Amino acid sequence: MQSAKEKLQTLYQIYEKPMYHIAYAILHHPQQAEDAVSEAFCRVIRHLDKIGEPEHPKTKQYMIKIIRSTAISQYRKNAKESSRYAPWDDGILQIPTEDTPVTSSEQQERQMAERLAISEMLGVLNATDTKIVLLRCQQDMPFREIARQCGMKEAAVRKRFERARKAMMKQKGVTSYEQLFSLQ
Repeated sequence: MQSAKEKLQTLYQIYEKPMYHIAYAILHHPQQAEDAVSEAFCRVIRHLDKIGEPEHPKTKQYMIKIIRSTAISQYRKNAKESSRYAPWDDGILQIPTEDTPVTSSEQQERQMAERLAISEMLGVLNATDTKIVLLRCQQDMPFREIARQCGMKEAAVRKRFERARKAMMKQKGVTSYEQLFSLQ
């Protein structure tokens, strides 16, 4: 008969990686998948006395049920949190092109300042996220078309776009989308 500590260690050794893969398949984010596994094991600890042998099929079913439930709860929490933010104005990232008519030196200076600010914000993103942001905001491309061009699912493109906005907000130290592109 194993002690509770030994049983938990055995469960962790057997199920940690498969649970991570299940959580990642649901959340599509490594840190959130790790958090879900941790939370799932916290739930397991509370019911450790009800768990039989670690390698028993019922134990395996229970562990799968716990991680799926935990990851789905996290997914729903993410969806709820993202709906709380103000709607994003995709036009805010319109980057002036060389074809833009310039009527004064002040306008030119402002455009240069905007380009610099946008360049700094895009600097915190990886190449794929930068491409997604630019295709969406600069070319006003629908998420479906961006997904096709990037070889990704539309939902993944939408999520990466949202995370990219959050990363740019964090980099600039602002709390709202409206503040993100103010140049003051």
